[in-house]
Amino acid sequence: MKKIQVLKPHYRINECLEQMKECLDIGWTGMGFKTVEFEDAWKEYTGLSNAHFINSATSGLHMAVKLLKEEYKWQDGDEIISTSFTFVSTNHAIKYENLTPVFADIDESLCLNPQEVKSKITNKTKAIMFVGLGGNSANLLEIIKIARDNNLKIILDAAHMAGSKIDSRHVGFDVDVTVFSFQAVKNLPTADGGMICFNDDTLDKKARQLSWLGINKDTFQRSNQGSYKWDYNVAEVGYKYHGNSIMASLGLVALKYLDEDNNYRKKIADEYIKNLDGKIQYIKHNDGTSRHVFQVLVENREEVIEFLTQNGIFPGVHYRDNMEYPPYKGELLKNVQYYSNRILSLPLHLEMNMDDVKFISEKLIEVSR
Repeated sequence: MKKIQVLKPHYRINECLEQMKECLDIGWTGMGFKTVEFEDAWKEYTGLSNAHFINSATSGLHMAVKLLKEEYKWQDGDEIISTSFTFVSTNHAIKYENLTPVFADIDESLCLNPQEVKSKITNKTKAIMFVGLGGNSANLLEIIKIARDNNLKIILDAAHMAGSKIDSRHVGFDVDVTVFSFQAVKNLPTADGGMICFNDDTLDKKARQLSWLGINKDTFQRSNQGSYKWDYNVAEVGYKYHGNSIMASLGLVALKYLDEDNNYRKKIADEYIKNLDGKIQYIKHNDGTSRHVFQVLVENREEVIEFLTQNGIFPGVHYRDNMEYPPYKGELLKNVQYYSNRILSLPLHLEMNMDDVKFISEKLIEVSR
């Protein structure tokens, strides 16, 4: 029996090995070299003014919150409006800095409902964290307007949004900081890693120092000064959050094919929609989505998962309501709870074909009757 995973990365292995071989030939696998190339390529692709390659999107979200807090002198206990329908690293990043995540409800896009966001704004609110779940831009432009009207900062958790566009512009414009994920099963996989993109050059510079333990000059820079300059300054207590050249090598190859790959993902999603429309409720996405996941709503989810698994289909759940976890206990939100109890991610990756989509659709319809 063929086994169809929910998510699976696809690598152009020979091209990746060529990129990595360059690192091994010169003996440079750490920060610098390919990480610089990847950052430059990402800026060119997205049109964003800054990009810093890091070891995970979680690290990036932490730095985003920390640096905005320091820059604008937020106090412990100040609030960031967020969603509880996300992977926990979104809200962990807020708690890392002793700030308070205030959860607003979602709408049928699974992203923040603008009216719910407005209702949560207080004099302690400092920012809005918008999560583009599955690559969906949803109401992002309306959320940005709300933030600007209320003098709030916008952090875009774009973990699923590599290649997502709004009116042909890559997401990340008109926000204060965007964080992308290149984790193992993302649309642009580098085994692990992420990119933090501040719109402020000063904060970009601070992020680079913070991600390298607070050291003011990285080893690659010092090695390119003609002779190795051993002396440097440790300006602050930082973190080891930077990316490396091996991961960046994978990113450079994947970026070449990102639009092509996302177009194929869209074809898979469109095939699902053709097969399921009118039979199974699915989550709709705006045009330009990266289509990181394809999600449906089912009753008796555990029974559905068991049936699909018996037929070689391995779906996923993105995500469980964070307020069901001890660190985030609170008054549950109506829509988050509804979707959290019913959402199911169907397999979607580049190694699938349309026969796979047809088979999965048929089995899902069969078990849902």
